[in-house]
Amino acid sequence: MRALLGLSRTIDAFNTFVGRWVSWLIVAAVAISAVNAVVRKIFDMSSNSFLELQWVLFSVVFMLCSPWTLLSNEHIRIDIINHSLPLKLRGWIDMIGHVFFLMPFAIILLWWSIPFFLVSYHQNEQSFSAGGLPQWPAKALIMIMCVLLIIQGISEIIKRLAMMVGAIPDSNASAQSAHSSAELEAERLLLNIGGDKK
Repeated sequence: MRALLGLSRTIDAFNTFVGRWVSWLIVAAVAISAVNAVVRKIFDMSSNSFLELQWVLFSVVFMLCSPWTLLSNEHIRIDIINHSLPLKLRGWIDMIGHVFFLMPFAIILLWWSIPFFLVSYHQNEQSFSAGGLPQWPAKALIMIMCVLLIIQGISEIIKRLAMMVGAIPDSNASAQSAHSSAELEAERLLLNIGGDKK
């Protein structure tokens, strides 16, 4: 179990590193969008490549940060139901979700995304818009996302198994409901606003 937890920590560190750096591309997408809007309004010019680059950058963030979202336990779930269940049952729901839903979905999507990318790459598929970007780099993102999700899924399964046998504390024990998180965030904001007024 110690070796498996070491593997899990390595995977977590890698996906955290990727997620933190890739998330900065949102800033680049906003900057490109702002420059494109200003140039269009002032000079009455626009570029399809800049428009498509915004979409690609957002896609990079959305796809390559998804394993980091899973690691941070920020993925979508029904908190109202989940937080009312016993810890052991919540643990089993997590394990079943990872083993029977996340992993098969990611593996099947990876399997289908490889030929989808290869056809696009060999054809050097280009945008339908004049002056647009090549399409195959964006299609490669699907494969990369699937690989990162699969390895993060392995990490989550290892951690859930370790929690079930008592090797590490259960993360669900300290998890807060969405309502509690919202209350804490509101309190933090009120404290910050009150501090600014002084």
